[in-house]
Amino acid sequence: MGDSKLSVWIVDDDQSLRWVLEKALQQAEMLPRSFERAEHMLEAIQHTTPDVLITDIRMPGMSGLALLERLSHSHPALPIIVITAHSDLENAVAAYKSGAFEYLPKPFDIDEAVELVRKAARKNGVGDKDWKPSTENPIPAMIGKAPAMQDVFRSIGRLSGSTMTVLITGESGTGKELVARALHEHSPRANKAFIALNTSAIASELLESELFGHEKGSFTGAHSRRQGRFEQANGGTLFLDEIGDMSPGLQTRLLRVLAESEFYSVGGQESIKVDVRVIAATNQDLVRAIKEGRFREDLYHRLNVIRINTPPLRQRREDIPQLLRHYVAEAAKEMRVTPKTFDSDALEILSSYDWPGNVRQVVNATRRLTVTAPGAVITAEDIPADLGGAGQSKKAAQEWTRSLAAWAETRLGDNDESLLAAALPEFEKALIQVAMSKTQGHRQEAAKLLGWGRNTLARKMKALGLD
Repeated sequence: MGDSKLSVWIVDDDQSLRWVLEKALQQAEMLPRSFERAEHMLEAIQHTTPDVLITDIRMPGMSGLALLERLSHSHPALPIIVITAHSDLENAVAAYKSGAFEYLPKPFDIDEAVELVRKAARKNGVGDKDWKPSTENPIPAMIGKAPAMQDVFRSIGRLSGSTMTVLITGESGTGKELVARALHEHSPRANKAFIALNTSAIASELLESELFGHEKGSFTGAHSRRQGRFEQANGGTLFLDEIGDMSPGLQTRLLRVLAESEFYSVGGQESIKVDVRVIAATNQDLVRAIKEGRFREDLYHRLNVIRINTPPLRQRREDIPQLLRHYVAEAAKEMRVTPKTFDSDALEILSSYDWPGNVRQVVNATRRLTVTAPGAVITAEDIPADLGGAGQSKKAAQEWTRSLAAWAETRLGDNDESLLAAALPEFEKALIQVAMSKTQGHRQEAAKLLGWGRNTLARKMKALGLD
């Protein structure tokens, strides 16, 4: 490079975005050059090569992914940063598989983009160029535009050519198995088995046989030989969920398999060799479990080669409306009904709710709302109290006011114009009875609930014949 300044090319059909990037790169003492179409950039790169290329995914003419594919053959060492407004897992993975250095979803921070360019310039391409991407169908429910979810997508993309051991951490219901499946689907093992096992769902005395299999007659009830999950996953991926609950003895056996790629089945005399990629997951703090002597430190280091953290929904609230719409459509498909929609108030309530059960709770909530919401549109009134709505109390209040309005219309129809004189005593009587019942007859407390003084309550009770 003759000039000490970095040469950065930008390919994007959005003129304003090109301008913003150019200015930022010039300010950072770099030499930007812009192209509206991929075809124009391909002409220019025949004469000179930039240090870093920034490209959008979706453009008229040749797409960013097609451009990446072309450059992975002609300029495999060129670091490429992919910008896209379509922030989903599939674009992230496709970009990395085609040779991208980094993936940047719109809207992005301009300083972050400049820093990425510097980082890209220090690198020299990524990925295993001999490995061809899988054409398997994408995992549909990996949804998220939030930065924390984009980090997960980036990790899956970066690992797409690898078979490394991965530890997925995160609260219950955050989609750890979805991440594991995505890692498998976008790995060189995609056409082999993906075997999932929740280790906490199986009694500890049965888990050894479940993992490693058993020979006929090795224990009471073992009427035939049975393959374990490790054998079933040979050549593919074994996903072990809730690994933190595993007994110390099984932790030792698992460590041995990870170290030696062989094991003995229960009652077996000959070792069984396997080639299995292990992806483990936990909702526990394993570092604390190690300190408390509940988890082996050497096993933790063996599993924790690469760490991916699945964020809880309260840390990615901007994704909640998209998840709700996706799963309410799924619920409608399951039940063979027309999908319901959410009004803005309902979405606001549900987006403010903390979702302790995370995505799993969203799935269950959308099924429930599909059944319980009376109209085609789910409104704020349909949201139950346990999901942050006013729930039945608000519905009851509405029903009461509707009944009162109907009563008033009837009285007026009968030419009775003394509405308040008739309604007020009944209204006060009902409220006094509820307040006295709530406080078990304690007048001072009942008066407080009603917003009156004790003497006012005594006077009203006498007048209404409640004394």
